[in-house]
Amino acid sequence: MNTQANYELATFAGGCFWCMVSPFEELPGIKGIVSGYTGGHTEHPTYEQVCAGHTGHYEAVQITFDPQVFPYRKLLELFWQQIDPTDEGGQFHDRGESYQTAIFYHNESQREEAEASKQKLAASGRFDKPIVTAILPAKTFYPAEEYHQNYHRKNPLHYKRYRKGSGREDFIETHWSGKSADDKAALKEKLTPIQYEVTQNNATERPFTGEYWNNDREGIYVDVVSGEPLFSSKDQYDAGCGWPSFTQPLREYSIKEKLDTSHFMVRTEVRSREADSHLGHVFDDGPGPNGLRYCINSAALRFVPKADLEKEGYGEYSFLFE
Repeated sequence: MNTQANYELATFAGGCFWCMVSPFEELPGIKGIVSGYTGGHTEHPTYEQVCAGHTGHYEAVQITFDPQVFPYRKLLELFWQQIDPTDEGGQFHDRGESYQTAIFYHNESQREEAEASKQKLAASGRFDKPIVTAILPAKTFYPAEEYHQNYHRKNPLHYKRYRKGSGREDFIETHWSGKSADDKAALKEKLTPIQYEVTQNNATERPFTGEYWNNDREGIYVDVVSGEPLFSSKDQYDAGCGWPSFTQPLREYSIKEKLDTSHFMVRTEVRSREADSHLGHVFDDGPGPNGLRYCINSAALRFVPKADLEKEGYGEYSFLFE
C-alpha cells in the first residue's frame, strides 16, 4: 500500500492558476492540487502584490502525486497541452511576469524529464516559434488565498467565461484538437467508415448495432482516434436505448459539451477534449447521483479490458477493478 512517503511534488506555472487545476484533477494518482505563488523573492506574497509585478513570483499549481500510479512524464505531457509555450510575455490575455510559463523541478530526474519533453515538443513541429517555457529549480511555494483554490468549482460560470474569453480554450482546441486535411486523410485510412462518420461528421450509429451497447466485461473505454481514456465499465448500465450508456465519464475535463440543435431538437453534444471526436449526447435522465446519462456511440470508442490495461499503457486505471 502506498503511503505519503511515496508521493512527489510537481510544480507548473501556466498563466492564470484558475485554469491549471481542472486539467490535472480526477486523474489516478493525483492526491492534491494547490494554487499559489513561487519563484519570487518576497515572503508570503498576496495576490495583489504578485499581479502588480513587485515580487517576482509566478502564478503556479503544485501537484502532489504518486509517481508509481501516474508518472511525471504524463504530467508533463498534459502541462504542455494547457499553455502557449512560445509566449514570453504571459499567457493569452493575461500579460506580465506573473503569468509566464515555467516548469519547476524538484529533483534531477524531474529536470531531465522536463528538458527531454521540451526538446521533444520543439522537434515535433507543432509550433512555428521557439519553445520559451523556462525549466527552473523549485523554490518556496506559497498557497494562494482560499478563494482562489478550486476556483473552477466555486465559480463555474465565471470560470468557463474566463477560460473562453481569455483565448485559452480556443488556442488549445486549435493547436491540440484541430485536424488538417492530411490528418483527416490519415484518419480515413485508420478508421472504419462508421467510426469516421461518427467521430468526424457527427453521425449516429443505429441503436443495438454497436459493438459495446450490451458489453458486460470489465475495463475502460478510450477515444478510438486518440486513445484518451473516457469511460469505465464501472459506470456503464443498460439504459434500454441501444447505445452504451454511462452515469459519468472518467474525468469531467476529458469531455467537452456543446449545444446541438440539429434534427429539430435541442440537445447537449459531448466530444472528447483531446481529439475533438463526436461521442454522443448527455441527458438528465440517468440513474446516478448526478442524474446524467451519457449516451455514446460504440464507434467512437475502443474497449480496453482490465487484463490489458498495463500492457496498453493504461495501468494507472487498474485500481478501478481491484
